Amino acid sequence: MRTPVSTTAPEVRLTEVSKAYGAGGNALLALDHVSLDVPGGEFVCILGASGCGKSTLLSLVAGLDRPTLGSVDVGGARVGLMFQEPALFPWLTVSGNVELALRTRGVAKAERRARTAELLESVHLGGFGVKRPHELSGGMRQRVAIARALAQDSDVLLMDEPFGALDAMTRDLLHDELERIWSERSLTVMFVTHNVREAVRLGNRVVLLSSRPGKVVEEFAVPLDRPRRIDSAEVSRLAASITDRLREEVGRHGS
Repeated sequence: MRTPVSTTAPEVRLTEVSKAYGAGGNALLALDHVSLDVPGGEFVCILGASGCGKSTLLSLVAGLDRPTLGSVDVGGARVGLMFQEPALFPWLTVSGNVELALRTRGVAKAERRARTAELLESVHLGGFGVKRPHELSGGMRQRVAIARALAQDSDVLLMDEPFGALDAMTRDLLHDELERIWSERSLTVMFVTHNVREAVRLGNRVVLLSSRPGKVVEEFAVPLDRPRRIDSAEVSRLAASITDRLREEVGRHGS
């Protein structure tokens, strides 16, 4: 199938956003006048060198922090955030971890149980609800984290290098799962990664940030058919082009 091209109004809009930590001469500028529109239903990957403000950008969209300058608008959309580490509560079962997100939303107990079972099925973990996190593989724990994020009934899913610590095969399988869930649920996804091929494998668009302070220096459309393979020639060619641009940017800043 072709990569869907969204024509809807932006679900996430950052307008001239800057973020500084500290004050005066000791202030550290993490983001510098970043403007970015993400239409509803788009899968956008955000790429850049370490320390360029990628995670800061997601924190601002999630409402965990406020910009020093500029504005962030999610248009009333519900936003969920998923980190690199699953951060599951070890004393809770798999079902308990997912159900906790529903409880915080005020979902009734009977409905929570049914919804939790449905979410675990959606990430292919049906039957694992009674397990504890330590009984699962790294990939399975990340599936639980995805289910918990979906339990927030999010319109926008923010993902901060969620597969960075996984082996290549597990990561590839989770790429397939995430792509399926994104398509079925018509989610808007903002996905931060250091991995250029991962960005091309998943995204409709790749946004490249400069080294600190982070600025949008270039955007790359990904007009490749889905499903994609991370090792395909088409993905490799586009990833090589983006990598060359990333190296140029990192070299220009000497970092």
